[in-house]
Amino acid sequence: QVQLVESGGGLVQAGGSLRLSCAASGGTFSTYAMGWFRQAPGQEREFVAAINWSGGATYSADSVKGRFTISRDNAKNTLYLQMDSLKPEDSAVYYCAAASVAIVVITAREYDYWGQGTQVTVSS
Repeated sequence: QVQLVESGGGLVQAGGSLRLSCAASGGTFSTYAMGWFRQAPGQEREFVAAINWSGGATYSADSVKGRFTISRDNAKNTLYLQMDSLKPEDSAVYYCAAASVAIVVITAREYDYWGQGTQVTVSS
């Protein structure tokens, strides 16, 4: 059983940056593919970015490509999401997730474990 705890959310002005972290425990972090999803009020949860077990392969949604960077530190059991050039439409609760596979995973139903989420609010 893997436990995931997100941190780093907050309020930022448009054009600013935040770095989200996701600390994992209870499993072998390096064997899991990881991902970030977000959910705004009244909207469905959407894919943001994903990374394979080693960090050697990543994939990002078109809406964040060039602005957000996903990375991981397997020695620290931690997943990151660097968010730059933030826009008001990026406001949402951000969730990290772990999938019991090694490859990049972009669909929510393939993830086995989820964190509680961290709120990101971007003001205009």
